[in-house]
Amino acid sequence: MSAAPAVGPALALVLGALAAAAALLARLGGIGAGRDLMVASVRAGAQLAAVSLIIAAVLRHAGWTALFIAGMVVVAVGTAGHRVTGSSRGNGWWTALPIVAGVAPVLALLMATGLVPHRTVAVLPIAGIFIGGAMSATGLTGHRSLEELTARRGEYEGGLALGLPPRDAALELCRPAAALALFPVLDQTRTVGLVTLPGAFVGVLLGGADPVEAGATQLLVLIGLLAIESIAVLITLELVATGRLTRRTE
Repeated sequence: MSAAPAVGPALALVLGALAAAAALLARLGGIGAGRDLMVASVRAGAQLAAVSLIIAAVLRHAGWTALFIAGMVVVAVGTAGHRVTGSSRGNGWWTALPIVAGVAPVLALLMATGLVPHRTVAVLPIAGIFIGGAMSATGLTGHRSLEELTARRGEYEGGLALGLPPRDAALELCRPAAALALFPVLDQTRTVGLVTLPGAFVGVLLGGADPVEAGATQLLVLIGLLAIESIAVLITLELVATGRLTRRTE
């Protein structure tokens, strides 16, 4: 018997009910994210349906897989850039630097050592996890750092008055906020196997591997994410401190 949920009316009803419940709770709680939750749920469904239809064709050829990964990066840059700058235009394209600089060396190392097999079915999901982690770390770091600079403008200007260069004054305020971007991956790594069984572990296990192999794969993903997100956070912090990433004002 398959461990995957049956695709049918029951799945659609449950997913719709869960999304509606999340949106309603957010609205009743005054969080203000109800619409975003619904839109994200609908988008996720549409995107995964589309990906499910094309992924088999993509995995047949290394070139198509590479193109698909490049598309992931483009979407990640657009998403992180919008999160940081508040606009789809402007200097959000700078977020490409922390995302690529984080993912490329780690993925290249894993492939060069053979820890990730040179097969499209292995490279694509690992690349997707890594790109997603870099995107989240970049977006959170940039967003929180710019919020901190806005909220504590007086302290920033005080640092300038004391003779600190603009970059150093910004870093003094932004470093603690940027460190928070690493909390999700840190918590996930600390509690892996105790609180959750993450996706890579479950996926490899369902694919027929034994638990030790699944655990090794998950550990590789988590430690890789720690390195990737650390790189992304530090580069994003530098981009904010040097004024390359700024909040768009209308």
